[in-house]
Amino acid sequence: MKRPSMKQAALRCTALLLTVASLNACAPLVLGSAVGSAFMATDRRTSGTQLEDKGIELKAANRAREVLGERGHVNVNAYNRQILLTGEVPNDGDKVAVEQAVARTENVTGVVNELIVGPSSSLSTRSSDILLAGKVKATFIDARDIFANAFDVVVERGDVYLMGLVTEREANRAAELAASISGVRRVVKVLSLISEDELARKLPRPPASSGNAPAQP
Repeated sequence: MKRPSMKQAALRCTALLLTVASLNACAPLVLGSAVGSAFMATDRRTSGTQLEDKGIELKAANRAREVLGERGHVNVNAYNRQILLTGEVPNDGDKVAVEQAVARTENVTGVVNELIVGPSSSLSTRSSDILLAGKVKATFIDARDIFANAFDVVVERGDVYLMGLVTEREANRAAELAASISGVRRVVKVLSLISEDELARKLPRPPASSGNAPAQP
């Protein structure tokens, strides 16, 4: 069996740390500067868009809480200024009200409303979802034909939502990989598509070799 590279092992370790830390909502995860910088550098969004998405998540989550209070369980994820809503709300009116509230968040370009009308999921279900998300991320890291860090993975009740800035080829491959994992009920692509040419422009270029540089006069 081929051993994973040091980079793959580091990414898998980071995915595991993120999964374990997520199991305890009261214990925030603090990544070291090297790991955090590496993930930001390989994200296809600009650093400004990444920070903006974090701000959108916080503001939209506050708006959802203002609508529901403690009556529901809503998760807000933002990628490239698009919001994904998952979780449970008491009725259809609340589902519409939450969507309308978060859509008014500054700089949001769209809302994908996957909220379910029904009772809030149990702690055991949420824990299973977190572990399943870790499996999906690890599978992406092991794959040699996609960039794992190009995708954000959200899991709710066994449904896998993929967010990211990817080509159609990458989107289909990631969905195929996620669907092959035991416990995944369905895969939903909430992705921003780019062309292969756009991807090539976004990929980092290797540094030019100076070994054969002509001698200076």
